[in-house]
Amino acid sequence: MQVAIIGAGSFGTVLADIAAHNECDVRIYARRDEMVHAINAFHRNPQYHPDLELHASINASSDLASVVLGSDLVLLSVPSRSMDAICQELAGVLKPGVPLLSTTKGIRSDGFKLMSQVISERLPDNPVGVLSGPNLAHEIAKRHLTASVVASQSPLVRQLARDAFATKYFRLYSSEDLISVELGGALKNIYAIAAGLADGLGVGQNTKALLITRALAEMSRLSSHMGGNPLSFLGLAGVGDLYVTSVSPLSRNFRVGRALAEGKSLESAEAELGQVAEGVNTLRLVYEHCTTDGVAMPILSALYDVIFGGKPVRQTALHMMQAAHTSDVEFLMPGANPAL
Repeated sequence: MQVAIIGAGSFGTVLADIAAHNECDVRIYARRDEMVHAINAFHRNPQYHPDLELHASINASSDLASVVLGSDLVLLSVPSRSMDAICQELAGVLKPGVPLLSTTKGIRSDGFKLMSQVISERLPDNPVGVLSGPNLAHEIAKRHLTASVVASQSPLVRQLARDAFATKYFRLYSSEDLISVELGGALKNIYAIAAGLADGLGVGQNTKALLITRALAEMSRLSSHMGGNPLSFLGLAGVGDLYVTSVSPLSRNFRVGRALAEGKSLESAEAELGQVAEGVNTLRLVYEHCTTDGVAMPILSALYDVIFGGKPVRQTALHMMQAAHTSDVEFLMPGANPAL
């Protein structure tokens, strides 16, 4: 099985190594020549996983056409801001019918499109799926037991994803609910910033539990509004992903929230991180969309006031906690118990 990995970031690199150990023919597309050289000559990704020795059979290239030539499955693992451009490039070199799998967690501002929708817009003749769940790449690289969800309307995409990436330590479950699985992966980044902010302010564990639980309510509410099944958020791609991203210091978005609580500017926090914190951009997009559509998101709105409204961090963060406490809008399903 030939697998093309588009993007040599943290998660893409780990999945490339898994696929190679599953006896797939793996090719990685990386734009920077120094990254291509490091992978091919030293079997290392010095930027994201310097301690992980990659499978020797992995081949990297900056030539997109050669990477995807003959591929049975193409994995898209690029920042959300780059997805539209890379799909336009793929449109000129990828054969119709080749399955696509995205690990990118974000939303495009133009039309409020999820990444699977962006991909389908540019590559309408290729079946699309997403892979999302509580997946800290550094832990997967260390072979810690992990699970994720592959969501697609195409049984072929779901099967090929399992063939390429499922292992004894990385379990894959299937879903047809693309909207909820993908939306959960995007929204949890926002609430991880809120959780990091709360942690940096030294709130109690009860308060953190309140924040995470009510964040799940807001995520479910937006999913229902967009046509997804809110019950999907009770699984790995919902509560599982939200939990790990909201409590782990390995989470980029959590670390941004902690830095803000320490009095650092957003620019300084992101510079120290050295990686893209998708939740910052996603926060702006979701806030604007929910404001326009009238979807109640009190925690998200308070966080927006901190990051983009210029309001005092501590005072507004405490308001965010209070918003979580007083929100009584039902979620999950019409008529559901909001205490769930």
